[in-house]
Amino acid sequence: MGTKPFITSDSVVLVSGGARGITAKCVIRLAQKTQCRFILVGRSGLSQAEPGYAANCQDENELKKRIMLDLQQSGEKPTPQKIQKIYKDIQVQREIRETLQAIQSAGGAAEYVKADITDGQSLKAAIAEPTQRLGPISGIIHGAGNLADKLIEKKSESDFETVYNPKILGLEKLLDVVPVSQLRFLVLFSSIVGFFGNVGQSDYAIANEILNKTAYGLKRKNPNVRVIAFDWGPWDAGMVTPELKKAFETRHVQVIPTDVGTEVFVRELTDGQQDSIQVIVGNLPALPAAEPDPGVHHYQIERKLSLEANPFLYDHTIGQNPVLPATCAATWVANACEQLYPGYVFYSLDNYRVLKGIVFDDTLADSYTLEMDERVKNDDGDITFNALIWSKNSKGRRIFHYKVSLTLKRQALPIPHIDLHLENIPIHPIPGKQFYEDGTLFHGASFQGVKQVLSISQGKLLMECVLPQLDPSLTGQFPVQTSNPYIYDAIVQSLLIWAQTYYQAPCLPASMVKLEQFKAIPFETSCLVSMEVKSHHETSVVADITVSDMAGNIYVIITGLEGTISRHLKQVIQGSSK
Repeated sequence: MGTKPFITSDSVVLVSGGARGITAKCVIRLAQKTQCRFILVGRSGLSQAEPGYAANCQDENELKKRIMLDLQQSGEKPTPQKIQKIYKDIQVQREIRETLQAIQSAGGAAEYVKADITDGQSLKAAIAEPTQRLGPISGIIHGAGNLADKLIEKKSESDFETVYNPKILGLEKLLDVVPVSQLRFLVLFSSIVGFFGNVGQSDYAIANEILNKTAYGLKRKNPNVRVIAFDWGPWDAGMVTPELKKAFETRHVQVIPTDVGTEVFVRELTDGQQDSIQVIVGNLPALPAAEPDPGVHHYQIERKLSLEANPFLYDHTIGQNPVLPATCAATWVANACEQLYPGYVFYSLDNYRVLKGIVFDDTLADSYTLEMDERVKNDDGDITFNALIWSKNSKGRRIFHYKVSLTLKRQALPIPHIDLHLENIPIHPIPGKQFYEDGTLFHGASFQGVKQVLSISQGKLLMECVLPQLDPSLTGQFPVQTSNPYIYDAIVQSLLIWAQTYYQAPCLPASMVKLEQFKAIPFETSCLVSMEVKSHHETSVVADITVSDMAGNIYVIITGLEGTISRHLKQVIQGSSK
């Protein structure tokens, strides 16, 4: 018999902070998935209808003019502060109503109540009638929270309480009103700030880390309850303004797209494993780079590889055997270098060569060694490594798999910009799906990032790439950090498409003169791949590639990417296409 799901259409979920912001978006997505029932608790009152003068008015300036006129007609002085407060109240009311309507449209049910969750009596009284109508509460989503960002020496006790109380005292009162023993699940909205820290957010970090530790304690005492703390990074919604989003981008902190964040939330709650108590969603915030010692060092790092630990390999099968993508080997080196020097960022690869590669067949070695020698530490903050990945065969002989030089920088370089001039390029779109279906590309779902080829000629190829978010359980020993090997592989597929078009033969990457990364390419984001063929003949093709966003901001520049063309591989590769 299967285990009863934690949440069904009969579930009644108490949600703090759930009528607005990212919590509301998660609740709406959960309603779409489960059609369950919600009691949403917030600090704002909900009137039956908004003022008549606000009807059908969405423009901010126009609405503020109407508020000012209404105040004047009422004999009040229309100060900017009054106008802004009334405007904000109207927007809050609208957002609450939109959330309730969206839940109902999704097939769920919801009621909104006004209460201070830090006041147990107020909370208990507020939810009494809704629980009589909807049923007993079987789950809690605690999403309430406030910010009061200041350097610690400038924070007041009031600032601290503003941030701390809704999260910690609020959770305490929620569990006083609805005991954990009554619940099927408890979800806490925490933050990566609690895990990694952040300047100006000492109180926010404290409160969120208490939530994290509380999750573990509650799970230990209540093993049958699904307890999970989401350590969210910044969302492209909620408290992240356009100005703050731009600041995050400058610091190379990825914001979480709303559809991605809500899908992670719902998947983890409805399909996740019961033992995942703390889930970090988002990338590691940039750390200040420490001064390295002046000496140069030698490192050897051993790793055992297996198919079981890396399910994505089944999507990169050539013939009968999975093969490690060259991009994954490069990411292995990059991640190791960044771990040796926290705060430094991966910048470039030089003279990358695929020597033997790694095939998951009976030649798979017991372990693989990443050998790195520091070569340069200069005054500009660069650290360069020579890296070699090797193993030993059954006779004890060394087999060399990949060779590369890699450079870290103390600080990321400014992002260059190009004028795309797409209007000057003859566009004849070919859907990417076609190349995966006709055998041109052998890649499975984890690498199917070619959305469409926009233009192709003997000298150039232009294509659009976007790769869906991969579940971390698929990426195994090759997680996405500051570089994304899965998107890089999709970019390199431009070379394979070109070779198949003009030589009717497969092509596999063999070497590269240089790769420069100015900005990480996120999942779920379209990028333009512009490839210029520099030379070609029947056995090889060499190309330069520029990857940018749709506005011309450059992610990556690849120079001298060489692919080996081989007609003998045609049957093998086409036989392995998915």
